[in-house]
Amino acid sequence: MTETTKKTPAAQPAPAPAPKGLIPLPAAAARALLLTGGIATAASAFLAWTWTAEFPGDLTVYGYPGGLQWLTFTAGVLTALFALASYGVRGLGWLLPARNNAPLALNALGGFGVTWFTIIAISVELGGLVNLEPGGWIAALASLLPVLGAFALPQENSGAENTKEALKAYIAKPDRVPAPEPTAGWLQRAIITAVTLVGLGVFTYGIDTEYGQLFVGYLIVVVFAVWALHTAGLLDRFSHLVAGNRSFTLAMGFAAAIIFPFTQTNDHYANIGVNVLIFGTVALGLNIVVGLAGLLDLGYVAFLGVGAYTAALVSGSEFSTVSGVQFPFWASALAGAAASLVFGVLIGAPTLRLRGDYLAIVTLGFGEIFRIAVNNMDGESGPDVTNGPNGIAAIPDLNFFGFNFGESHDIAGFTLGRFANYYLLMVLIMAIVVLVYTRAADSRIGRSWIAIREDETAATAMGINGFNVKLIAFALGAALAGLAGTVSAHVTYSVVPTPYQFAGSTPPNSAFLLAAVVLGGMGTVAGPLLGAALLYLLPEKLVFLQDKSLLAFGIALILLMRFRPEGIIANRRRQLEFHETGQLDVPEQTTLTDTPAVTKTGA
Repeated sequence: MTETTKKTPAAQPAPAPAPKGLIPLPAAAARALLLTGGIATAASAFLAWTWTAEFPGDLTVYGYPGGLQWLTFTAGVLTALFALASYGVRGLGWLLPARNNAPLALNALGGFGVTWFTIIAISVELGGLVNLEPGGWIAALASLLPVLGAFALPQENSGAENTKEALKAYIAKPDRVPAPEPTAGWLQRAIITAVTLVGLGVFTYGIDTEYGQLFVGYLIVVVFAVWALHTAGLLDRFSHLVAGNRSFTLAMGFAAAIIFPFTQTNDHYANIGVNVLIFGTVALGLNIVVGLAGLLDLGYVAFLGVGAYTAALVSGSEFSTVSGVQFPFWASALAGAAASLVFGVLIGAPTLRLRGDYLAIVTLGFGEIFRIAVNNMDGESGPDVTNGPNGIAAIPDLNFFGFNFGESHDIAGFTLGRFANYYLLMVLIMAIVVLVYTRAADSRIGRSWIAIREDETAATAMGINGFNVKLIAFALGAALAGLAGTVSAHVTYSVVPTPYQFAGSTPPNSAFLLAAVVLGGMGTVAGPLLGAALLYLLPEKLVFLQDKSLLAFGIALILLMRFRPEGIIANRRRQLEFHETGQLDVPEQTTLTDTPAVTKTGA
């Protein structure tokens, strides 16, 4: 008689709980609320929000948005488009390559933020909520609807275990984004061209904002929109297109820069543009020292001052202590760059054997010595070289091959003023600086800089002469700053010691330059340029906050460094250091039928 045993079935794992949103609503109802709210937010911009035109932008007209209402309309349209993409509408699927709901929530928050900021600003400036028309209340309610709908959507890809993780999934990019499918070369270039034109339009709108409230609303919409594009994976997709078309992308960037002054009717904005380019050129030079070689320089603005004073002395100004000398522009530019290079070598030679904080303290001291020295070279406290606190004034405008930069010129039906002329000159100089930077970064010496930045001891053990390599970085960065300083002297008509200090309320100074490099993204070309543009524009546009502008600026920097420590435009290596994931998926492995099998043995 055989004994039979009963086999008990293996315990089946419990099914995973269905994903849920933070707000208990069915997914279909949440998507409908999101789409309806986005459309309602855009439509509410066509209503009157206040009864009086005292609030800037004239929000009193029915049927025609004004001022901040256009930003609400833009945010509502973006919310509706991403909501339609989540429905799987044909032709919009490319908006959500990561197949997540974070972009929906962020766009909804952007519309909510700009609308409620406007409502609060109206109430504060006009003296209470009584100044709101029914359209203002409708807009406030309409902008709240897509936020509720977005946070009611389940986060399928979040893997959240608690409320904090679930909330993070609504504002963060998934760990993996599906790899893009191959596209034709002409289509890639068309996409880059379209993105460049959109970027130019967005930047031009921001720089043309006429009052502070409009600029704050602009920042809210742009920040949340870019954040949404990042979490959707679109910025990763675009970075892959750029990596395969670097020369074309660079050419399009410079084409957009050249077009910018032709979009301006006010020479004041061209003045902002030329100062942004000067600031960006100096920041790019500092990026060689800090971003590539890893040397913390806290007195870098002094090299800008050396170039500016050198150009001022040989400019033919009646206040110059070098009388009877007037170099042509190319000669003064070379003289300014050479003088800064010499100072870079003289300062770097005895100090670059120091590292870390010690080097930072020495460079900080050099910056202060420069400012104090030029302030005292007035013929009384020291030799008569710089005219002391009065500086060198009445610097004449450049005259390059018969082209007077101080006069207006008509080109293709557009009138270019004085600052537009200098802006185009700075675009040319920027192209030279970018060429020098990229060639140096991709060369053997550039790889040596990166090796020293990562680990100087290991780089020295591999045969790299650390001192010589760092000295070259220091000298090259100083020369680029001096080159920008020569143009800065002619743009401002005068050179005085005041701006060349470590910290101050307005750029350029060493603290702002260093912040531009870190904020934009160390080790990249576009990063310092973007950082310089932001750091120059924010104090200019937030002047209505008066003494609170630096506080708002500091809070914004802290938040950015908390959530994007690698900078806005991150170097790939630094991004890997700060984040373990976030890379695009690698292509799927080939099957065993395509490649011979490999057997791995051993423990």
